[in-house]
Amino acid sequence: MKKNLLLFAVTIVFALSFSLESNAQRRRVVVRNRPHHTTLVVRTGHPIRRRLPATVVVRPARRAVAVTAPLVFLPALRWTAPVVTLPAREHLAWQDSEVIEEDEGWVDTNFGIDSAGNALFLEVKGKAELNFAEVTFANGNVQVVDFNDETHDSGIYKMLDFADGRHVKTVRILALSKSADTKLNVYLSN
Repeated sequence: MKKNLLLFAVTIVFALSFSLESNAQRRRVVVRNRPHHTTLVVRTGHPIRRRLPATVVVRPARRAVAVTAPLVFLPALRWTAPVVTLPAREHLAWQDSEVIEEDEGWVDTNFGIDSAGNALFLEVKGKAELNFAEVTFANGNVQVVDFNDETHDSGIYKMLDFADGRHVKTVRILALSKSADTKLNVYLSN
């Protein structure tokens, strides 16, 4: 009886170790969630009048920022895509990034900044078609930067210069990845 019990225990231990080993060698598959597309929303008074993408993937800001002043859209600025070098690290007041993948389509991404500075920079890593950016200031003014659906390669670009120093609440960018994935880095300098 003791011999049978010992043989049974050894069999169980062997079976469990074989099972654990085969589970460890099993191929792991990562399943990505499909992006959720929704209708693009622009507020009344938005200065861009051309046809905008109908559906987008909306990425909320990682940091929620409240704008208490009523929003007033300023006339849109046509972007000239000047390639620049980024200011020294000690002159950067804020930075954040977002990765957009090619299969997502148009992505409406929002950066909650809530900090003062004098210029905004956009770094593209990959290739992206850019539609527009909305820069919302603490006083409620919204400056729309019109990228005019142009495609841009990797580089650092000055998005907006406000030498008088402004308190930026949020930056919203509408972009489409034209490479496998595109990383957008936004910087606020002081």
